[in-house]
Amino acid sequence: MRTHTKKLLSILLVLSLMFTLAACGGKDAAPAADANGVQVFEGVGQGKHGDIKVQVSLLDNKITDIKVTEHKENEVLAEPVYTQLKQDVMATNSAKVDAISGSTVTSKGYLEAIQDAITKSGLTLVAGAAVSGSKDKEEAEQTYDVVVIGAGGAGFSAAIEAKSAGANVVLLEKMPAVGGNTLISGGEMNAPDNWVERALGITDDTAELFYNDTMKGGDNLGDPKMVRILADNALTSAEWLRDDIKVEFLPDHLFQFGGHSRKRALIPVGHTGVELITKLKAKTDADQITIKTNMKAETLLKDESGKITGVTATSGTGDKITFHANKGVIIATGGFGSNVEMRKKYNPKMDEKYMSTDTPGSTGDGIVMAETIGAKLTNMENIQTYPICNPETGVISLVADSRFDGAILINQEGKRFVEELERRDVISKAILAQTGGYTYQLWNQGIADIGKTIEVHQDEYDQLVKQGLLFKADTIEEAADFFKIDVNTLKETINKVNDYAKTGKDLDFKHRGGLKSLEKGPYYIEKAVPSVHHTMGGLVIDEKTRVLNEKGEVIPGLFAAGEVTGVIHGANRLGGNAIADIFTFGRIAGKQVVAE
Repeated sequence: MRTHTKKLLSILLVLSLMFTLAACGGKDAAPAADANGVQVFEGVGQGKHGDIKVQVSLLDNKITDIKVTEHKENEVLAEPVYTQLKQDVMATNSAKVDAISGSTVTSKGYLEAIQDAITKSGLTLVAGAAVSGSKDKEEAEQTYDVVVIGAGGAGFSAAIEAKSAGANVVLLEKMPAVGGNTLISGGEMNAPDNWVERALGITDDTAELFYNDTMKGGDNLGDPKMVRILADNALTSAEWLRDDIKVEFLPDHLFQFGGHSRKRALIPVGHTGVELITKLKAKTDADQITIKTNMKAETLLKDESGKITGVTATSGTGDKITFHANKGVIIATGGFGSNVEMRKKYNPKMDEKYMSTDTPGSTGDGIVMAETIGAKLTNMENIQTYPICNPETGVISLVADSRFDGAILINQEGKRFVEELERRDVISKAILAQTGGYTYQLWNQGIADIGKTIEVHQDEYDQLVKQGLLFKADTIEEAADFFKIDVNTLKETINKVNDYAKTGKDLDFKHRGGLKSLEKGPYYIEKAVPSVHHTMGGLVIDEKTRVLNEKGEVIPGLFAAGEVTGVIHGANRLGGNAIADIFTFGRIAGKQVVAE
């Protein structure tokens, strides 16, 4: 009897504890406060490349600190989010603040994580005053030797070279973060007869071949003397990045972009421009070069002789600042791929139906600014699309760089329709002529293993899979079924590719890099569309990067480099040439502004 009573009491005790825990367990138990009464709550939000996890510290219903504990975002673009937004949230005691321009998705994920932590706290926070902007007050008049506008690859290289030549330099960037299109690019750089080519046994590449490829790739509309400078100096620019800026390039792999006769594109570690911009930023920090973000250049200033003497700008707080330049101004503001109205002005076909791979800051400001003071423009109608982009966002697909290792392009009917290493404009036009105006890119694990594009772009891969735009299949039948492609036609296409891979001769489209066998799976198939990527038109410059006026005369004190210029790429820019362009001419501009 006693035994039964004890068992009954034990059961009642356990049940009592369970009810107690259940009553307390409606939500997570609040974390214990530290010695100062601060409680820390964790929150999770969805960023551009995965979860953003934060820890929010609260004391007396106020946010006292925010720490990011986990994220996969672009470090450079995320920096202003995790600093400026943190200040804004703490100042207002609320997660309801404006996102950072150019980092919208990361901003929303960060704020979502903070709000999640606040919700978990169970506290009702009282919002403070609205954020009015940075507390740092800029001087209305500032003087430097050189003013560089635009903190992408061209601007950074110009600033570094000008500083190296002894000038006092300021670098102005209208966006909250530095990097421009260089940052979000693949970062690959063409350089003939480079050290990786030699290591791989490619010994027949020359500056002359590179020159011919570039001229032909632009329908011979590029300025021959400017293309010659690019071809003759691209290797030196790459070596400068490697040796002086400490950029790391893959030692054993190159890309052969469409339109090139050789594999000559160096690939930075990580396969993106993050490696370039991170190292350039470190160099400018070491050289103590002043960088001002959220600073939009507005108007070029000139003296009575017509020399450019500075620029007016508007800060993030709306203050008007004048930057005087003793030696000159360098425009490195990029193109206008994100400015739909400007695109339509020069090429009505490039309207709203096209998304853009470019940053939101690519709006043609430098072109307009220089044209206002009489600068000559050229080639403005030539606007390039990148053929393989996300159909929902317009963002360039870096996972799809497997195309340079042997992936094929097929249409909805399962047929190849263009050479995969053709020029970007040719491929884009061919895609738009297919059913639905889209393509599928197909490759197998053997091709994937060559460039490891899935491994280095895992976040993009996961996102494409989540969107239903990329599928991994064990068989050709599965790949065809996922996108409702005619399986018999697709099999015929792949059998042809396999035959061509064995013989080394592509009888259909003369694939210049040589097709790869697709006999063995697993397979990857990705849906893609063309998206505006590069504007070939812009300012006319001479060999010294000096901007010319409508009469072909030099505008004293004004220089330009990068996508803001229009004399190099002609009707179409070949892949990998933009990075070679911005560093070659950016460096020349930085040296020349001081020399003059």
